[in-house]
Amino acid sequence: MTQRIDAHQHYWNPERGDYDWLTPEMTSLYRTFGPGDLAPLRSAAGIDRTVVVQAAPTVEETRYLLDIARGEVSIAGVVGWVPMLDDDAPALIAELARDPKFKGVRPMLQDLADDNWIANPALAPAVEAVIAHDLAFDALIYARHVDALEIFAQRFPRLRIVVDHGAKPPIHDGAAGWQLWADGIERLSRLPHIHCKLSGLATEAAPGWTEATLRPYVDHLLACFGPRRLMWGSDWPVLNLNGDYLLWHAVANALLASLSDAERAAVFGGNAAAFYRL
Repeated sequence: MTQRIDAHQHYWNPERGDYDWLTPEMTSLYRTFGPGDLAPLRSAAGIDRTVVVQAAPTVEETRYLLDIARGEVSIAGVVGWVPMLDDDAPALIAELARDPKFKGVRPMLQDLADDNWIANPALAPAVEAVIAHDLAFDALIYARHVDALEIFAQRFPRLRIVVDHGAKPPIHDGAAGWQLWADGIERLSRLPHIHCKLSGLATEAAPGWTEATLRPYVDHLLACFGPRRLMWGSDWPVLNLNGDYLLWHAVANALLASLSDAERAAVFGGNAAAFYRL
């Protein structure tokens, strides 16, 4: 039986001091979140294991997550951060890859001043190291990053790439911004080594979102990537800003009700297991 996997969630401790985006004003998030907080939610949703994704652009946070993972059986893998343009990035990637739970890297593209950063040819040594160690690449993007990500993906056809949070569609804006996002998703989906996470959509919606609110976006992602290149993730605890774990899990199941049992099993676990080599 395929394990049910949450392909995208976070653990953090604000006292560590490297989460620049996480401020005391974000009262619902500004505290430590660890495996004990997620365990009852995972249990209620029937989720067996998770992929923990970096939330700070530091190697120290990556090591912090790997330390947690070593003692936590529910963590199937960690996606960390590395300074990909540093000369020693390939050596650092090789070192981190010796940890069996280190499964991928994620530069926080959405927060970088240069929307074209990912198209920089100087990233090649680090990316080749990611490929050589059979790791994955998480792309945290908006629609405005599609051009650069397309160049990057075409440059590295052997790199397994996953677009986080469906490229963060502007759901809260209604029809405004739909076409730019939808066209970008369609373009990226033409490249067979690009996958996509069905996650983060609630965060992009206005308060009070419903199944109907999210349906056009989920339908488009499914039409473009198909059930073999989509993977469900919670984006917990960021999800708590505009939703909750069990609600999003239930809505996602409802939105994918037309799929076969095998296809739903892929989206809710099998695809993540294969993509991240869990």
